[in-house]
Amino acid sequence: MRMGNGRHGDRGLGLRLTVAGFAAALIMIPFSLLLVVARRPVNELDSEAARNLHEYALAHPGVTRLLLVWTDLFGPWPWRVAVVAYAVWLLYKGAPRLAAWAVTTITVGGLLGLALKIIVARARPHLPDPVALAPGDSFPSGHTVHVTLGAGVIVLLALPMLPRWGRVVAWAVACFLVLSVGYTRIALGVHWVSDVVAGIVLGAAVIAATAAAFETWRRQRGRRPASPPVEGVEPELVKAINERN
Repeated sequence: MRMGNGRHGDRGLGLRLTVAGFAAALIMIPFSLLLVVARRPVNELDSEAARNLHEYALAHPGVTRLLLVWTDLFGPWPWRVAVVAYAVWLLYKGAPRLAAWAVTTITVGGLLGLALKIIVARARPHLPDPVALAPGDSFPSGHTVHVTLGAGVIVLLALPMLPRWGRVVAWAVACFLVLSVGYTRIALGVHWVSDVVAGIVLGAAVIAATAAAFETWRRQRGRRPASPPVEGVEPELVKAINERN
């Protein structure tokens, strides 16, 4: 089953998703600059957290090794691969527009994160006896941007196929992954607290923008209004998959 009304609808959806994703920068860039400009309150929090967690990491090498594994396991590339794989499955199941939403969201979000790194050009923490190293600038955390995007996209794709209790569990797991990966970046001394907070906000903003654009597109095609955080971005997905099978 094809979901939509032809090539013109496809082009309109693609443009809408891209514009919505980059529109999130209009909110995020001033927010990001404010975080950096407000150096005194931010740096006091960042410095204290970095110092305390670095001391803990040095004193507990076993925990540090676990954090290194966790941060790599749920790093940017695993999320990119997971979302693209899900999109390929959606294409196979006859949902190309939903696949386009997923790939567009994680791609636009990743590009915005990279652009903000270049614009802000914030240095990473410089600690004695570092337990981990990372290239590039610090703000926002790329790992946190991608775990927010990846977990959020996958949950919103899966919600239509889950029972009510399963939806609660899915969101709980997604939140745990986001917070735990963010913690690893601070605890390993490669990001400040504000880098991680900005990464979460950026990822959530991009998902909200592209999900809203997709919902607007659905309604313009005569589909019933839906609540993406509860029903997913495409509540008709299960019906479409069953009909295709």
